[in-house]
Amino acid sequence: METLGLITLRGGCHCGNLVVALHSPQPPEALPVRACQCSFCTRHGARTTSHAEGRAEIVVREPAELSRYRFGLGTAEFLICRRCGVYVAAVMTDAGGCYATINVLALAEHERFTQPIAPVRYDEEDAATRMARRRARWTPAVVTHG
Repeated sequence: METLGLITLRGGCHCGNLVVALHSPQPPEALPVRACQCSFCTRHGARTTSHAEGRAEIVVREPAELSRYRFGLGTAEFLICRRCGVYVAAVMTDAGGCYATINVLALAEHERFTQPIAPVRYDEEDAATRMARRRARWTPAVVTHG
């Protein structure tokens, strides 16, 4: 689906508690796909994407069924459904706004992401560097409950 020059990709967790829409100026075939090598992402088999000129919307239907997990430097929250266990996205909120990276595998059309998967490591970053990278590369986002 395309709206105002942005392509909309929809998805969410398995049970439907967490719903995500990624609005991107590029089709999924052109978006980068990253495989973070941290223990959380490798254990979840996560493949993430973002676009700084896009927009992400995450709706939490039942907030009591949302787990907001933080680890490492604690600069982002990993959104996981407590009911079905699916990791949908990571979000960072700071004075500049909210930013997200979306787990491609939580999107309905995940097979359209055909860019080579890029293994990435962020172990050497301090909190300020990490947050600056996310502000520059992650997708501006809103998380709502309802």
